[in-house]
This record gives sequence, C-alpha cells and structure tokens, in this order.
Amino acid sequence: MLDAVVVGAGPNGLTAAVELARRGCSVAVFEARDTVGGGARTEELTLPGFRHDPCAAAHPLGISSPAFRGMPLERYGLRWVHAPLPMAHPFLDGTAAVLSRSVAETAASFGPRDAGAYRRLVAPLLRNWDGLVRDFMSLPLSALPRDPVALARFGLTGLPPSTWLMRRFRDERFKALFAGLVAHVMAPLGGLGTGAVGLVFALGAHARGWPFARGGSQAISDALAAYLADLGGTVHTGYEVKRLDDLPPARAYVFDTSPTALARIAGLGNAYRDFRYGAAAFKIDYALDGPVPWTALEARRAGTVQVGASAAEIGTALDAASRQGRAPDRPFLITTQPGLADPGRAPEGKQVFWAYGHVPNGWTGDLTDAIERQLERFAPGFRDRVLARAISGPAELAARNANYVGGDIACGSAAGLRLLLRPRPTLHPYRTRHTAVFLCSSATPPGPGVHGMSGHNAAKAVWRALREDRR
Repeated sequence: MLDAVVVGAGPNGLTAAVELARRGCSVAVFEARDTVGGGARTEELTLPGFRHDPCAAAHPLGISSPAFRGMPLERYGLRWVHAPLPMAHPFLDGTAAVLSRSVAETAASFGPRDAGAYRRLVAPLLRNWDGLVRDFMSLPLSALPRDPVALARFGLTGLPPSTWLMRRFRDERFKALFAGLVAHVMAPLGGLGTGAVGLVFALGAHARGWPFARGGSQAISDALAAYLADLGGTVHTGYEVKRLDDLPPARAYVFDTSPTALARIAGLGNAYRDFRYGAAAFKIDYALDGPVPWTALEARRAGTVQVGASAAEIGTALDAASRQGRAPDRPFLITTQPGLADPGRAPEGKQVFWAYGHVPNGWTGDLTDAIERQLERFAPGFRDRVLARAISGPAELAARNANYVGGDIACGSAAGLRLLLRPRPTLHPYRTRHTAVFLCSSATPPGPGVHGMSGHNAAKAVWRALREDRR
C-alpha cells in the first residue's frame, strides 16, 4: 500500500507529491494528459519554432514561493529570466505607469502627487517580505504566523476592498495600475481582500520581479517531476481517473483537481454544492513578425503589460464578466512578452505574445475582435504584426485543463469572501469528509497562481493525518 496517491500533475499536485516524498512517504502521481504541467505547460500552438505557454507565463508568485524556494529546482533545469521591467501599464497619451524592481522608479511613474503615498504604502511591508509572503501563503487561519506584526499590518491594509486603498491616491495612474493588479484574480474590485491581491503583486515585483521560466513554464513542471523521481516518487501520465477504484490502494488520496471533480471521483455527492466558479478567460496566443508596437516606450521593455485605460474601464469590464453575464465591449487585458527575457522562445526577429480578457463563465462567443481593437488603442499597427493566432475561449480552456471549469482559470470564484474562504468556510480547507481524501488544487488557499503553495500546505495536512494514523 502506498502512503499517498496524487491525482493531477499540475504544480500543486507535483509539489504535494514532492513534499510527501521528502518526508519519506511512498508517492505515485496520476495525470490524465500525456505530459505533466497543468497550468504550467509550453507548446508550439501557432507555428513551428514559436513556444507558447497555454496558461501561466510570468511568475511573480513562483519566484517568491516558499515551497519552490525550499527545493533545489535549479539542479533540475529551472532558470528564472527577467525582462528589463516586470510590468507596465500604458495610457492613451503614450505614457505608462510601471512596476519596477525599484520602488523609487515605480513611485515616480505615478506622478508627484502620489509618489510619496506609494513609498509610504509599500516600504514598511517590503522590509518584511520574506516573512510576510511565507505567512500570507501558508494560510489557512489555523497556522500560526511567524511574523504576526508584519502580517497584521498587511491585513489592516489589504483586507478591505481595493477601492478603499485606492482612495489614498489622487491621480489615475496608480489607480489604473492597481486595479489591473487586482484583476489578475478575475474578481470585482470591491471584494474583501482584493487590496491584498494588488499589494502582493506589487511587493513581489519589488522584491524579486515578475520573471519567466527559461524555455517556458513547462520547465517548472519538468523540474518538479524530475526532483520527485529522484526522491523515489513515480508519475503515470495518460491515466484518467474516474473513480477511486481506478487508483492503487493508498493511505491518502490527494486531488489537484476542481472540488466538483473530486466529489464526483471520490463519491462525496454534494460536498461542494455551494462552490462557485468565477468569470472565464478568453485567451489568444500570437506568433508575431516583430515586437508589439506599443506607443508607450515603457511597455516595450516590460515582460507583462496590463491594458486598460482607467480604473473605471477595468472595473466596468470585470463587472460585465462577473456580475452582468456579458462580454465587455472594452475588455481589460493581461498580456505577456516572454521574448524580452527569453529570446529563444521564437525564431530570430519574431515574438511570442499572449493576451487574455474576461468573459462570463461558459461563454460561447468570440472576443478576438474586441481584444485586438483594445490592443490597437495602445499599440497601433498590432494586427499588421500577426503571423498566426491560437484562440482559446472558455470551452477550449476547459478541454485543455479540466480544472478550468467553464473557462475559470482561477479554479473558483474570488468574488467577495470566496477569495479568503476557499473552497468553503473551514479551518481545514485541504481535508474532506472522507478521512483519506484531500484537496490540493488552487481551489484551496492561497489560491490561483503557479506557486505550489496549495500543494505544499495540503501535504502538511496529509502528513499530519498519516502520522496520526500510524500512532
């Protein structure tokens, strides 16, 4: 009998398997796809020689993840590479606000009226970043913080809605950039805890940047799988699990899946009947005949570029997709330019580029024209650079990754308290009512992103249960 079986070989499932194997457990991973990766894959989606990341590309949480930083992943080929700027947010007048490694450069991009306010906001938190990110990402609330003072200061600032925090600032430049940071979790700007989301992304940029994995996000998954193999764990790909009987006997079963898939496979009935999925992504991967012709020079140097003219425009787009059940006329876009940090991702002189906007869960329309009209506002002539497109609406995203139910790449709504209480209100979010079944996907704290911390935290819960069982 194995100590643990993990279902799903995404970053969280692989991290959970590694953490258990490091503790001496016998572990096997079963993955439905032919390769490991989940939301961290790299494929030639458009033309030969253009290597795209079908989902996550830039990794501000990955490079700061306590789980990843505690593993020798560099030994297995993982290399973080950085664009000259982590992120830029261009405006229609040809200027841009930026997230730089330098707090001073970032503050200056917001203008003189808000520069001081920004420095006062981030400087005290940045001094305690390592302890803060460890405590913030090691929730649930049953965990004792290592730096309670820093976490309390962060909580007082970040737990209110992001719209409250934005009131400290006078000009549009900070508000638009910060609204874009919050929108990475695909939730309305007024939800509880959304201020914390924006702060984490901003602080992460100053502390360690928003890097790419050299060669593509697949390098993260491949490094985790190789490390697991050296620890004695095994990975079985091309193995779809439909019920627990499909798996070998084990003391614990750990699911890197959506909660509803876990309930179906493990026979838990309506255990997650109140779980809600959020807005979907509509994503386009591009092969370009040269760099994006951004009007703002700063955007030409940034690995990630947020596209939204103002905080109001971003909020309107989020509300349309999340609350009104319609696609926005002017979608807020998150875009990445991996070639600025990793030129080998495309043939010489060419670029890979991706962009996604938000649409209602399960939406069946085509957002391509709206996305490209939005890009043309900030990068006139963009369409002239397009060599090929790979378009993924909600249905295609869900077909590629079963965790993206209805196209929700966050694996669960982050609106309101759902950002903080995932997958349901409990002090033990990784446990289920089946004593041998656990959940480790991004439907659990600390939520979406390629950081492995949901798997790391779940592995601790599994280890405690196994230890109690042995006693």
